[in-house]
Amino acid sequence: MPVRPVHLLPLVLAVGTTSAQAASAPKDADRSTVEQQSSRSCENPTMDQQIEALMDHHGIPGVSVALIDHGNICLSHYGVASRESSTGAAVNDDTLFEIGSVSKTFTAALGAWVQQGGAFSLSDSAASIEPDFEGRPVGEVSMVELATYTAGGFPLQFPAGVDDATLHDYFVNWQPDFAAGTKRLYSNPSIGLFGLLAAQSEGSSFAELMQDSVLPSLGLDATWLTVPDDQARHYAQGYNSDDQPVRVNPGPLDTQAYGIKTTARDLARFVQANIDAYQGSQDDQRMAQALLATHQGYAAVGEMQQGLAWESYALPTTLDTLQNGTTAEMALEPQPVTMLEPSGEPQPQRWYHKTGSTGGFGAYAAFMPAHELGIVILANKRYPNGERVEAAWRILEALEH
Repeated sequence: MPVRPVHLLPLVLAVGTTSAQAASAPKDADRSTVEQQSSRSCENPTMDQQIEALMDHHGIPGVSVALIDHGNICLSHYGVASRESSTGAAVNDDTLFEIGSVSKTFTAALGAWVQQGGAFSLSDSAASIEPDFEGRPVGEVSMVELATYTAGGFPLQFPAGVDDATLHDYFVNWQPDFAAGTKRLYSNPSIGLFGLLAAQSEGSSFAELMQDSVLPSLGLDATWLTVPDDQARHYAQGYNSDDQPVRVNPGPLDTQAYGIKTTARDLARFVQANIDAYQGSQDDQRMAQALLATHQGYAAVGEMQQGLAWESYALPTTLDTLQNGTTAEMALEPQPVTMLEPSGEPQPQRWYHKTGSTGGFGAYAAFMPAHELGIVILANKRYPNGERVEAAWRILEALEH
């Protein structure tokens, strides 16, 4: 699919495991140093105010923001990719961030792309793809229930001791806590299994299908499951709440649930592709239809509709409504859910978003197809979801006015 050129305008909760990389590093320099390390192509004073306030309040070393406005993408960068004196380069267009659970939107796109090709249906059971699941509770769960966290109570994280070698046994022996389709419980294992089975139905590994087919189809050349050696210099250092340097560790189904590293520019291009899917102008119609399928509401929790990874709200919506949908309770506690019958029609009059975190990074992506607006905010320190939503809301509100 052709990617729109990047036009610079005048002068958007599940946590992966982490490990410490070094001893405590020096803190940020003062505001003047941060300003010296900034590169702003978006002329948006509200953005500067919001991002600098977040950095000051939470001690965030670096932030990269992309605005999507009617097909144009502008980028503004703040602070540094690392506090280490030897690698403390300013955040720039090439800086790679861990995006945590925003990775799930890529898994959703892969699954919907495979489904568009006819390899499986969202109503198919897990056992129809993996015969070893036949006669087991996991085998009765549908692909759409796996993708919407409504399978019956998969936990947020895999239990201790589950690794790649024991992953299959974990699913074979899994026992639900409640009936499928009755509650939503946000879960890495649930959508991770969806991605694994989607790739399996295509006769491929998830990593190969993502890196060799899906990402190239989307025109993304700076998005990685594993950062290559020749790109390592661009990989930002993350910092935990104690300001210790951390990076995400490998784990079971990490690539499906929280493993992607990308730039604000590439993630903005992905958001733009999601918006463009409503225009019907892409050469790659299979991918366009796949992206639209990820936006459909398959389950509802209050005002929030759960798509395939993307969560959405009818426009006009409010900041309070969006923030209420990104609380710890929504991520950690089972929520009564109503399963929906998708219309199959495009749904442009909605706010779509996804938060993502690892131990050392915080990410947010949001877009409104009807307004042709979107935003990506990437930071190399984790901070509260509600504050990401508020910053994005206020930045887009200023852009509209």
